[in-house]
Amino acid sequence: MAKAARHEAAEHHEKAGKAHRTAAEHHETNDIATASKHSAEAHGHSAKAHESSAKAHAKSTSN
Repeated sequence: MAKAARHEAAEHHEKAGKAHRTAAEHHETNDIATASKHSAEAHGHSAKAHESSAKAHAKSTSN
C-alpha cells in the first residue's frame, strides 16, 4: 500500500512541476489570467502530493 501512495505522490509532484513551468511561461508573456490558472493547478497537485507522501510515510512506519 505504501508503494501505491509513493507512486501517487510522485505523479502529483510531476504534474505540479509541469503546471509551475507552464505558469512561468505565461507570466513571461504577461498572460496573467492563464498563469494564475496554472499556478492554482500546481498548488492543488502540490497539496495532493503532500497528502500522498504523508499517507505513504504513515503506512511505512506502521509496519
